[in-house]
Parts: sequence; structure tokens; C-alpha cells
Amino acid sequence: MTLVPPLPAHQLLVFLIQAGLLLGSALVLGRLARRMGTSAVVGELCAGVIFGPSLAGHLGPASAFRLFPPGPGQQYLLDAVGQFGVLLLVGITGMTIDLAQIRRQGTTAVRVSAGGLLLPLAAGIATGLALPAALSGQDVDRTVFAWFVGVAMCVSALPVIAKTLLEMGLLHRDIGQQIVSAAVVDDAAGWLLLSVVSAMATTGVSAGIVATEVALLAGVVLFTAVAGRPLVRAGMALAARSGEPGVSVAAAVVVILLFAAGTQALGLEAVLGAFLGGILITAAGQGGMAPRLAPLRAFVMAVLAPMFFATAGLRMDLTALARPVVALAAAGILLVAVAGKFAGAYIGARASRLGHREALALGAGLNARGVIGMVVAMIGLRLHVLSTEMYTIVVLVAILTSMMAPPILRYTGRRIQTTDAERHREKVLLGE
Repeated sequence: MTLVPPLPAHQLLVFLIQAGLLLGSALVLGRLARRMGTSAVVGELCAGVIFGPSLAGHLGPASAFRLFPPGPGQQYLLDAVGQFGVLLLVGITGMTIDLAQIRRQGTTAVRVSAGGLLLPLAAGIATGLALPAALSGQDVDRTVFAWFVGVAMCVSALPVIAKTLLEMGLLHRDIGQQIVSAAVVDDAAGWLLLSVVSAMATTGVSAGIVATEVALLAGVVLFTAVAGRPLVRAGMALAARSGEPGVSVAAAVVVILLFAAGTQALGLEAVLGAFLGGILITAAGQGGMAPRLAPLRAFVMAVLAPMFFATAGLRMDLTALARPVVALAAAGILLVAVAGKFAGAYIGARASRLGHREALALGAGLNARGVIGMVVAMIGLRLHVLSTEMYTIVVLVAILTSMMAPPILRYTGRRIQTTDAERHREKVLLGE
């Protein structure tokens, strides 16, 4: 057996400098973004943009080359940290899923989510087919590229939505509960769609292959519901007996990583397994797991998530927007994304007999793509389905749509009359 030599000292030094610079810049710019009234994700993404081809690579290519050499060996170290971070971030997203809430909202959440998924998905696929071939990856099937664009257009970001509603004092309102419930369905459907489309990118497009992937997907969901739930419940219960929060944190990470490895081994995306693992962890804890997993949430949100966003920014090339074709494509995709999501959610809300303002609020809330949109873009780039220009466009759409949500929600939320049930719910949440 041949022993692999340890990581070279210089390569380790470069990685430590890269990680320190990216995380430090993400922390400072994230706090600055918060002070400016927008999401910290915007600042964290800008940290990577500064050191990437958009700024440093354009203004000081020699220095950028020394700090962030283009060789795959060095970049893979940052990628590994970013992938680890995004898997745990997606797992935490799964932990926020309240299946009981979906059951309580019933057909309203399903109708709103169906409208907010199907219309932007169809519009995104049509847009993907109409886009110039230069925006897709080399030798990629146009159908796969179009489906990737469609998935990027139809997803919603539950963490961004929930955080925005909480900050605006709308989470306890009926409209806030409806937005979260529809976003939960959107989130789950988005991960399932992404997994199937990613499999199409690696195995090809045919009726038999797609049917096989859908069958695998159904098998994974069935295993999760039947066998995964009792296994995770037993494991998390055993970890909780130790009395040390660190053991529960480690057990949760193990669950997320093993589920991610399982779906990756089946040819589905690892993020799907991480999402399902997160759902099972919350289900296993039955409401008492949150305090024990607080350190995991804090570390992921404060360290690993900013590192992922910063590495995502490293791959953005905003100078490409100077080209008219790319700029027009970005404007068109943003328009399709916003119009499709708003119209779909609005139609679904009106079909559920909600008012005009409630329907507008649902459209605004579900329009935020945030983290999920960036994960879709990163996977598309990794699978060579998206070009660097298209990757930049999808990430920009994810950020801009997330920035649009708060002002529209603030406008519509103030005009929706508060009910007695909502006032009571607020008192319960505040412990009064």
C-alpha cells in the first residue's frame, strides 16, 4: 500500500491565508451589509467578489494569482470547506421544516406552492431554451441546461424568508405562517427537482434514465420515511443521554453527512440527502433538540456559511456584465424569475380565496431565492452545465430577489388587518 504524502507546507500556508482573508472579509462586509439594511449574505458574497476575477483579478492580476492560484489542487481545498459548509447549511434548513405546520395549512400551502413552482419552472425552461448557447457549459445538452435554469427560477429560500419575517414581526401573523408553509413545500420540491436534473446532467436525457432517477428518488424518500426516521430517532436519543451538547452536535453532523453520502452514491445530489437528514433530526428531537444543536447552528452560520458564500463570490465574474449579450440575458432572466414567481404564487393564493394584499405578500415572500439559488448555481457550475457568465447571472438573481422581499412585505404586511388570533399567537411567542 502506497502512503500518500501529507499536504505540502506551502499549499497549507496558502490555504490558511485564503481562508483567513475570505472569512475576515466576509465577517466585516456581512456586518456592514446588515447595517445598511440588507442581508449579511450580500456582504459575504462580496468578500469573494473582491478577491475574484471581478475586482482583484482585473485590477491586480499578479497579486490575485499569488493569493488565489488557479490550480485545481489549491482550489479544491477551499471547495472542500465550502461543500462541507453548504451541506451542513442545507441540513440546518431541513431542521427548520415543520411538517405539522404544512398539515395545518392544508391545501392553501399546496396551491400557493404549486403555482409558485410550476409557472416559474415552465418560464425558466422556456427562457433556458431561448438563451444563447454561449451561456451554457461546453457540450451540455440544451434540455438539461434549460431545466437547470427552470429549477433556479422556481426555488425559494426558506431560511431567508423565515429570517425576514421574524425581523419584520410578521412570522406570527397568518400571512407569515402561510408564506412559511408554502416555502417549506417549495424547498422540498426544489431539492427533489434539483436532484433529478443533476442526475440528468451526468447520465444523459432519455425517458428510461429519467424514469430510473425518479424511481431512485421515490425510493430515497420512502427509505427516509420508513427506515430512516426510527434509525435517526434512536441515534439522536442515544446521543442525548450523554448529557453533553457536543455529542448531539456530532451525531447531527454524522446523520447529515451519511444521508448526503447516500444520495450522492445513488447519483442524486448530496444536498438532497443533507436536507432529508435535517428533517429527520428535528422529527427525532420532537422539539427538544433545538437547544442542544444551538452550537452547531452558531458555528455553521458564523463560520462555514460565510466561507461558502465567499467561495461562491470567487467564481463570479461581474466584468462579464459589460458584454451586452450577458447584460441583456441577466435582465431578462431577472424579469422572468420575478414575474413568474409573483404570478404563480398570486394565482395560487387567489385560488385559495385569499385577498389581493395577502396574495401579493405571498408572491413577495416566495420570490426570495437566497441560499438555495446559489446552491443551484454552484452545482450547475460544478457539473459544467452553466458557464461562468450564467453562474454569475443566477447568483445575482438569487441576491436581488432576496433584497426585493423585505420592502414589498413591509408594504403589504402593514395593510393586512391584524386578527385577534394573531394577537394571541404573538403573546404566546413572547411568553406573555
